[in-house]
Amino acid sequence: MTVSRGPPGRPVAYSGLLGCWRRRPPLGFAAKVSIAIALGLSFAIIWTTLSPTSSLKQISTERSSFAADIVDPPPASQNHTSSGHRKPHPTSSHRHKKRHSPPGSNNPNATASPDATAAKADRAEPSPRTDQKPVEKEPEPEEEEQQEKETELPMPEDSGDGKAPAEEEGEKPPELETVDEFSEGDEDDEEAQAAQRNASKKKKKLPPLFSPAAHYHWKHCSAKSGHHYIPCVDFDGDGSQRHHERSCPKLPVTCLVSLPKEYKSLAPWLERKEKVWYGNVRHPRLSNYVKGHSWLNRTGDYLMFPPDEWEFKGGSRHYVEIIDEMAPDIDWGKNIRIVLDIGCKSAGFGVALLEKDVLTLSLGLMNDQTDLAQVALERGIPATVGSLGSKRLPFPSGVFDAIHCGECNIQWHSNGGKLLLEINRILRPGGYFIISSKHGDLESEEGISASMTAICWNAIAYNSDDVSEAGLKIFQRPASNEIYDLRAKKDPPFCKEDQNKAPAWYTSIRHCLHKAPVGIEERGSEWPEEWPKRVETFSEWLGDLQTRVVADHNHWKAVVEKSYFDGLGIDWSNIQNVLDMKAVYGGFAAALASKKVWVMNVVPVHALDTLPIIYERGLIGVYHDWCEPFSTYPRSYDLLHLDHLFSRLKNRCKQPVSIVVEMDRILRPGGWAIIREKLEILEPLEKILRSLHWEIVMTFRKDKEGIMSVKKTTWRP
Repeated sequence: MTVSRGPPGRPVAYSGLLGCWRRRPPLGFAAKVSIAIALGLSFAIIWTTLSPTSSLKQISTERSSFAADIVDPPPASQNHTSSGHRKPHPTSSHRHKKRHSPPGSNNPNATASPDATAAKADRAEPSPRTDQKPVEKEPEPEEEEQQEKETELPMPEDSGDGKAPAEEEGEKPPELETVDEFSEGDEDDEEAQAAQRNASKKKKKLPPLFSPAAHYHWKHCSAKSGHHYIPCVDFDGDGSQRHHERSCPKLPVTCLVSLPKEYKSLAPWLERKEKVWYGNVRHPRLSNYVKGHSWLNRTGDYLMFPPDEWEFKGGSRHYVEIIDEMAPDIDWGKNIRIVLDIGCKSAGFGVALLEKDVLTLSLGLMNDQTDLAQVALERGIPATVGSLGSKRLPFPSGVFDAIHCGECNIQWHSNGGKLLLEINRILRPGGYFIISSKHGDLESEEGISASMTAICWNAIAYNSDDVSEAGLKIFQRPASNEIYDLRAKKDPPFCKEDQNKAPAWYTSIRHCLHKAPVGIEERGSEWPEEWPKRVETFSEWLGDLQTRVVADHNHWKAVVEKSYFDGLGIDWSNIQNVLDMKAVYGGFAAALASKKVWVMNVVPVHALDTLPIIYERGLIGVYHDWCEPFSTYPRSYDLLHLDHLFSRLKNRCKQPVSIVVEMDRILRPGGWAIIREKLEILEPLEKILRSLHWEIVMTFRKDKEGIMSVKKTTWRP
């Protein structure tokens, strides 16, 4: 055999090795034994690798579990393109759709600190934090559908007539994801894209919403507005200034609002209507306001509201009687059920109408630094905070039966009558606009008259009352579109179809006129049934949704009567202001009608747009994104209701713990929260609430679902 060699002194590699091997002396016995053992061990390792055992499977499971534990909650979606509601389809659809996120999904500034960084958290500022920001991840459509079905289980009650609509055979609950409108021709492309997304996502597992290993360290908010702090209204650094329109902090709020030093628990509802603890709402501007108005009397520790005193002389009851005489068709409590009161003052108008079974929502304007809307909430009157500026109010189109503006000093005719166009949008066709003032302004009167003529509103009554010294005018929005054809000048123009369907969340007011619905299948083409039949009347325009609304109504009626009234330890005599943080069709609010409480129904902006249905039933509500603070004062509500809110928001908010902080801000000490959730969310949520020193009154678990009744205490850090 010939051995090839390289240049002199540099043999070919394998030849040199072979030559070395041939010249090596024979191996000894010990070396041979060592080689045999090494070969045996190698064979054993290879055999073990190729034949997996149960112990190896256990090691793999433990690693996957460990990886899931250390991953933080996913941030809000970044590939959403626009904001808005989906319109409810008559039948459930299984088409894949493009997703988009509403504005305001902000980056977090604090979350929970794991045990491994507890020492670091103690040295840092006492605010809950996380170590890392994970990559955005959206759930598969199949997983979302399964989640939707699981979350509607009625427990602890379990009766046939109380079955949730999502449990109906063949029904699919509404998906709470924002989608873009698309044509049927896009289905193939959408399905192909969805298949590609699903193929890559099946390998991933959603992280937990709240880390079980987290520790929370709370601190007070540093805003100068102190215990009156509204994050999206007040400037963070200066409590004396407010935004002209809603503007939220860039980072989620994770600090706790302080309590007034003289805070006291509220009296039952009937007493609250006439007097409240002054220390609960005290601040310098309110003190100066009380001194100059007779309808607010400070008597000792109380702020009193004399029934015969109001902004106008003669009291609010006399004021309502004048309206009755001017327009007999305004049949309070029957024909007229839902009213918006712009420019909240004493809320006396709402109190007088509440006696007639009318639900009046007071809109406290953001530029009112006297915070009279907070006084209204303290009294137990529905109120919210908003602005009449360049953005739409967070209400659907055509839902208020009447809108009232009593000496609100708003220039309705300015800027081309743009604000009046927004009122036209939210007022029901055929609804009434009531405006009054003490001192007539000729220029304003002429401007308003011209603006009313341009939008074809009919001035049905005018009265100058000697007792109240108020001048009242009542206008009515046209119930049909024929009158618009008689306009000499088509200004403002009609809104386009897409402008009619546009959402009301961070949406600019358009300079256009909304038409009245004409088809019997359209909502608003007919006036609703009289109250109280209205709450249980399910109109034909609902189409196939009618069955689901009825099922939702029956479900919550059974749940509330069999569980909530007696099984949760709640004293309902002290409950007046209720917030349903994830309403669907208003079934929960309708079930509480017998208790004479009012419920603010919140329809999340990423959910199916069911808020018009809620208003059609004679109930009130707003749109909101729970990744941001709510537009209300601290300590506004007596009870919060959360039906699987966190599981629906899991992939939107980067820092879900900020929602718990917001719950702590808007709930009164001594107030209650009813939380229905999956156990994987409910158990770590209970730990967070305990860190806030909330009292866990009752918990119930069934399969993978649970319900928890908790009570807020007066604890502050």
